[in-house]
Amino acid sequence: MFEPKYFKYVKLLTSLHILVTNLFCWMLYSYPDMSDISSLDTFNYSFPVIKGIQAGREFFVAMVPLRLISSLFMFNDSRLPPEMRAQRLLNKSRVPSITRYLVENPENYTFSSLTASIDRIVEFQPIPPEKTNSRIGYINIPADTRIVINDGQHRRAAIIEALKQKPELAYETISVVFYIDTGLKRSQQMFSDLNRYSSKPSGSLNILYDHRDNFAKFVLEIIKDIPIFKENIDYEKTSISNRSKKLFTLSSIYRANKTLLGSQDNPVDDQRQVAIEYWNEVTSNMKPWQDFLRKKPAYILRKETIAVNDITLQAIAILGAEIFSRSKDWRRDLQLLKEIDWSRSNPDWNGRALFSGRLRKSYSNVVMTANYLKLKLGIPLTPKEQEYEERVKGD
Repeated sequence: MFEPKYFKYVKLLTSLHILVTNLFCWMLYSYPDMSDISSLDTFNYSFPVIKGIQAGREFFVAMVPLRLISSLFMFNDSRLPPEMRAQRLLNKSRVPSITRYLVENPENYTFSSLTASIDRIVEFQPIPPEKTNSRIGYINIPADTRIVINDGQHRRAAIIEALKQKPELAYETISVVFYIDTGLKRSQQMFSDLNRYSSKPSGSLNILYDHRDNFAKFVLEIIKDIPIFKENIDYEKTSISNRSKKLFTLSSIYRANKTLLGSQDNPVDDQRQVAIEYWNEVTSNMKPWQDFLRKKPAYILRKETIAVNDITLQAIAILGAEIFSRSKDWRRDLQLLKEIDWSRSNPDWNGRALFSGRLRKSYSNVVMTANYLKLKLGIPLTPKEQEYEERVKGD
């Protein structure tokens, strides 16, 4: 035991030790290009890793603190032509949304691994040292080593921006897969291979699985109370095949309700009831939708009418938003939908939803189809909508 009079010296020595240690770490991690600091040439980054083998080549998986991301990795110079780089150029417009995702969800975010190439052979130290065939150990990477990201440059940029807004993320980690690079051609091939078979999940599946999106939750809830949608939605795909038994995709239902309710992120209970009543009222006034509920196959309706496709669904949503803003008796107005001929043989659809007998799914086709419904219900068009009508007349 120390005597009380020595306590102050012990505390002083401890504080000095901490200061020196922190200063050392700051020197080590604060220089983006350590190769310029000759006195630090012998410094190493040391990471615990798991070693693996792919195509006869060693690679290493490490957990890297976010605070090291900016100084550890580099990119190919954007001034170089594509054939001299091993990575695509950074799309800066993508970075803010990824940054926002990280900053707004610090306790519930998920980042996939970064993939990087190291331009030299690194030393792998197994654990325990005497077990030479161990796949668990450390790699020591000299501080002047060139490490280039092959996949994840947008995540890297977002992490750097997020740390400026939320410094406490600095000690979080991200998994990094390190490959030993053998030249530009190998790095370029790695980039090609990593992206060749990658596939983004469909919009419908994203909506289904996104528990942060309150509007997605809203849509999934109201579907249960709308017979034409209930059990008749494809929750995985973004388009319906001709032979599908489903009517619409989840992504199209999501977009339609966004349009109907004015893009509300947090719909209130009143809006829930309005949406349910609107779609059920539309169903009661659209013969093709009623035919479907009476067991007429969806593929036959798709063949004979334009009533069960994304264009018409979005057009009906535009119509609903307009009716809500103009009329308190919107149920009466919707009864005029009974007078509309939804068959493909109706020449009125040519130049709107149909071109040479085929559906077109562009925004202009949605607007021109919605225009037709508005005119049938006696709703005047806006100047912009009238411009689209001139196109129909021109065709």
